[in-house]
Amino acid sequence: MGVTRKQAENIASVLSEGMPYIQRFYGKIIVVKYGGAAMSDRFLKKGFARDIALMKLVGMNPVIVHGGGPQIAKELKKAGVISDFKLGHRITDKKTMAVVKQILGIQVNTEISTLISQSGAISKGLNYKNSKTVRASKLISESGLDLGLVGKVDKIYTREIKNLISKDIIPVISPVGLDKNYQCLNINADVVAGKVAESLNAEKLILLTDVKGITDDKGKLLSKISSVKANKILKNGIVKGGMVPKLIAAVQATKNGVSSSHIIDGRVPHAVMLEILTAEGVGTLIS
Repeated sequence: MGVTRKQAENIASVLSEGMPYIQRFYGKIIVVKYGGAAMSDRFLKKGFARDIALMKLVGMNPVIVHGGGPQIAKELKKAGVISDFKLGHRITDKKTMAVVKQILGIQVNTEISTLISQSGAISKGLNYKNSKTVRASKLISESGLDLGLVGKVDKIYTREIKNLISKDIIPVISPVGLDKNYQCLNINADVVAGKVAESLNAEKLILLTDVKGITDDKGKLLSKISSVKANKILKNGIVKGGMVPKLIAAVQATKNGVSSSHIIDGRVPHAVMLEILTAEGVGTLIS
């Protein structure tokens, strides 16, 4: 069955609206943190992979950093391991780390790169086994809380990432870092994505989440905020839990050379493309 005239007009309209953005971001690096519902729902997963492939095919340079919280939680439950979160980070003992290495380090990393490659663009996973991209040291919270084998990013080695980009291959980066003794550390994926964006002087940092974006104290979506406003929101405790490291990563990235950061609703189909190719977007812009 062919496309109707109305459908063709809609497609042409979308392409026409998107063209200025394709021109603006042609050849630019866009770092996308992939996580939450967009990783769990089969329809959203396929849509995400196709969107990333399309970005590459129209001349943008997407770099993916992924999470894997739901997958890790499911595996920990099967293994009978109780896991807890503090300050937006998963407390990681040795048993938890073994699951994180397998699921976040290898399984999810391979699945995402395979999905993107099946969607029409070449992709390669960078993880603790085949890459030294994410170098880390143990994170101790400001309150002195020991989070176990949780890391903070010391340095992102960009050589492998840039090498892949130069060959038109999409890098897919796991947030499991290596310390100076090559011990694995579990790092918040939003933090890693922010540091990757900074290290690459990316044009954009896009962080997918399971909420509509940053809201004010009355629950109203803030479609655009300054870094100053974002810091006030953090200071006043308006955002909580996993949104805290997300907003901190976005603010730090814009402070350190990334043109703009976006916290968007990954539950919306094609959220990444809507954020890049439309004026309105689907979340909060931090500039």
